[in-house]
Amino acid sequence: MIILKTAHRLTIVAASCLAIGANASDDMLSRDALFGDDLPMASAPPRDTTPSIKGFLQFEAARTTGNPDHWSKLRTRAELGSAGKLGDGLKWKLGARVDYDFAYRINDFYPSDVEKNQRYNLELRENYLDYSNGNWDFRFGKQHVVWGEMIGLFFADVVSARDLREFILPEFDQMRIPQWAARAEYFANDFHAELLWVPIASYDNIGKPGAEFYPYQPVPSGYNVHYLPEKRPERDADNMNYGLRLSTLKNGWDISGFYYRSTDINPTFYRQFDGPTVVYQARHDRIHQYGSTVSKDLGEVVLKAEGVYTQGRSFTSYDFSDANGVVRQNTLDWAVGLDFTLPAETRFNVQFFQRQYFNYQPEINFDKSENGYSLLLNTKLFNNWEAQAIFISSLNRTDWLFRPKLSWNFERNWRLIVGADVFKGPPTGLFGQYDNKDRAYSELRYSF
Repeated sequence: MIILKTAHRLTIVAASCLAIGANASDDMLSRDALFGDDLPMASAPPRDTTPSIKGFLQFEAARTTGNPDHWSKLRTRAELGSAGKLGDGLKWKLGARVDYDFAYRINDFYPSDVEKNQRYNLELRENYLDYSNGNWDFRFGKQHVVWGEMIGLFFADVVSARDLREFILPEFDQMRIPQWAARAEYFANDFHAELLWVPIASYDNIGKPGAEFYPYQPVPSGYNVHYLPEKRPERDADNMNYGLRLSTLKNGWDISGFYYRSTDINPTFYRQFDGPTVVYQARHDRIHQYGSTVSKDLGEVVLKAEGVYTQGRSFTSYDFSDANGVVRQNTLDWAVGLDFTLPAETRFNVQFFQRQYFNYQPEINFDKSENGYSLLLNTKLFNNWEAQAIFISSLNRTDWLFRPKLSWNFERNWRLIVGADVFKGPPTGLFGQYDNKDRAYSELRYSF
């Protein structure tokens, strides 16, 4: 599980876990299914294989209502992609995204480093080649690897890096940063195996100090603070990532297990003192992760669970006498949830989750067991209108996030969303640290 490590008390948060895996029977299992693409209908006529450009154009606005209130986002985003075939068993995909955020031009609320980092962005999305041969499928290039999925935060989704400059507020498919990887998948009946090698890793984008959701670290009274540039790992053999994932479908139970050896996509802030100044630098630990996902369709209810045991990750120490300002801890993050299908096109999800520290040391400033829950309600109001609200909270302290939103598909390929993000809690809480960052937002998207 990936939990955002901030300067403050870390509260474990997540929502429903979705067991991911291409574990259908042979007649339903295809190369496209294994790699997360669309399943063609068996009776559908042949499709036009001429490559076409698909994507979306989106305008996003957010107004932070804290003191002082200000525009925190006025972003135009365009994402384009194309896919096609080069021959039998060989396919390709190309994609790119460009952003321009006008909010960093019209005001001087943010430092210049933040403006440079968030005003304009151009990035590659998924760019890869697929090759199929018998029971084997191979994918080479920049790609998403999703080993777990839930509402709220990340548990078994340990491979893809994330853009965290807006905390956990964007949709996950927009947050994920693809990895340069080679992936091989083997399938036979109800069994599926996946081998993964990431020679050049991507890491979480946390932005620059002064940004709206930068993960600030604790500072003792009377001291100044300075943040050095993030230290990214060298691109060498010592920092390559690799993993194995196995899954099966038995009696309706979709079960998977994995091992992943990696340089942590999530940074740890190491600390030193330079006279009256505390100096922090974000670095990346080398970690081992063992995980599992489980799901079972029970008719009107779907049971979902997943967990990850992590070795080697360090956390910020609140004992300012520590030499490097971090404490290494082994952790188990797990969650179990129920997803209910209700009348009137309504969905309700409830989940309980926990982080357990095995070599617990109080200076990390969390409890030995950090517990929480989430509630989600989604319903169709009337034609083309949909309402949703999610509430995610700690059980150890008052620390929560509430996210209501309303969506309107007013024309074909057009969608308008209006919503709010409300934070509440102490300054050391995962959500409470952003108590002054409540915002109202809107999104207008045209898909093509």
